[in-house]
Amino acid sequence: MRREAPRHPLDYLPIAFPGLMLVVFFVVPFGTMIAVSFFRRDPAGFYAPDFVFDNYARFLSLFFANVLGFSLFLAMTVAIVSVALALPFTHMLARLPRKAQVVWLVALLSVLSLSEVIIGFAWSTLLSRTAGITNLFVWLGIMEQAQALTPSFGAVLTGMVYQAFPYTVLVLYPAIVRLDPTLTEAARTLGASPLKAFFTVVVPALRNTLVATVVMVFIFALGSYLLPQLLGRPQHWTLSVLITDQAIYQSNMPFAAAMAVFLVLVTLGLVAMTVLIGRKGEA
Repeated sequence: MRREAPRHPLDYLPIAFPGLMLVVFFVVPFGTMIAVSFFRRDPAGFYAPDFVFDNYARFLSLFFANVLGFSLFLAMTVAIVSVALALPFTHMLARLPRKAQVVWLVALLSVLSLSEVIIGFAWSTLLSRTAGITNLFVWLGIMEQAQALTPSFGAVLTGMVYQAFPYTVLVLYPAIVRLDPTLTEAARTLGASPLKAFFTVVVPALRNTLVATVVMVFIFALGSYLLPQLLGRPQHWTLSVLITDQAIYQSNMPFAAAMAVFLVLVTLGLVAMTVLIGRKGEA
């Protein structure tokens, strides 16, 4: 079916309201944030309208480089681990009977209903010394005494993977369900083991989907705010936490706006990359 180009201004009416919402809730706030990022900070704790590049010049500092590097590393690690866990799980889920699939999908959706605060406090309790999982290890004789596993990088990574896992499965599920099952059956007939058939048939067939999913989870993890604070130390804080710290506690709104602009531009670039990968996959 060929789409006809709009011929009358009223043909654009259905997109008028979404376009207005986009302007009001994204373009205007983002434009204001860009303007504030060039303002000059007032020592009294406020800021004055100006056009200086001092806030962006601070990006060259070692402190900002460390925070940015850790944020990118953490987001990429969460994305890779989430996809590595979700891919075989989703592949096995697609092979289950329809009723079993519905049960698992409902369970995943129930996890999505949990807020980041609930997830953070639940994992902080599970990884604590007094009521954590290490007490079970002591009871089983694996450990001599219980110890706290948080705050640590492992705790932050575990909590963020737990939060991102349902999203990853729900993104991979439609592509895996549409995958022709005869491909793996043919590989098995030719003598490939189930594991070899999975890596030589399923993974290459989902290459574009996997890349797009990694980018999506990366964007999701890059904006994480509460879990690094609840489960980690200050050296485990992400760029989102630093933005809040500069805006609220340090009263440095121009520098916080500059970092927010940088974070939004990185996110938009990754979204554009995901769209480009999707178009290449369709082609």
